Amino acid sequence: MSVHKEVKKVTTNTLLKMKSAGEKIAMLTAYDYSFARIFDEAGVDVLLVGDSASNVMAGHDTTVPITLEHMIYHAQCVVRGVNRALVVVDLPFGSYQSNSDIALASAIRIMKETGGHSIKLEGGEEVAESIRRIVHAGIPVMGHLGLTPQSIYKFGTYTVRAKEEAEAEKLKKDALLLQEAGCFAIVLEKIPATLAKEVSESLTIPTIGIGAGNQCDGQVLVMHDMLGINNDFNPRFLRKYLNLHDQILGAVGHYVKDVRSGDFPNEQEQY
Repeated sequence: MSVHKEVKKVTTNTLLKMKSAGEKIAMLTAYDYSFARIFDEAGVDVLLVGDSASNVMAGHDTTVPITLEHMIYHAQCVVRGVNRALVVVDLPFGSYQSNSDIALASAIRIMKETGGHSIKLEGGEEVAESIRRIVHAGIPVMGHLGLTPQSIYKFGTYTVRAKEEAEAEKLKKDALLLQEAGCFAIVLEKIPATLAKEVSESLTIPTIGIGAGNQCDGQVLVMHDMLGINNDFNPRFLRKYLNLHDQILGAVGHYVKDVRSGDFPNEQEQY
């Protein structure tokens, strides 16, 4: 008889404790039930239902087109696959920028309709008021500074952010502001490693890096990138742990060949 072991769920509080104990936080994106189950079982601490679904699931060039409804659908799928991990859901472009009323309404919809545990939004000082209101309503918020992909048309490029002194100073100020507004963690994307270290040390809440060096309190990658499903995305910060693109291509090609030749199904594979 198997004894059902109680799963200790990861909470925002767990992440704070991990930071103070010097334990690194592992975070990955997920967009569906099947992968969420595997990642949860593998011990990933935080699953981000990223608006990167716009790119990797829907085939858009940017994260801008994805809607709140799409994000809710992906989050519902992920939540059903999770026993232990903390699920963070991105507020998509347009669902929080215009004012804090809309931001709060979007966050409430995500929490009510998905069963997710928290939301993430991009930006510093300009979204602090929205963060305060969402946190005040009892919804945990993860911040996101540095390269903020929803602002791609403002930046005009996906290059490293905050290399200039002025932008670095603003980022440091924004990080403290987000902490003060009530964020439980902050993603730092594509900024110099020395700056990420400085910011991480200045905060009591954990930082999660992506292309921000190894001195952040945790790391996040997009699942399609680290599993090598995407073959055409090779930034310096990405480590590919598998080459699923070629493996899947080979397996499916083999299946097609077997069907065409009449080899599949064989006698053992029929009733």
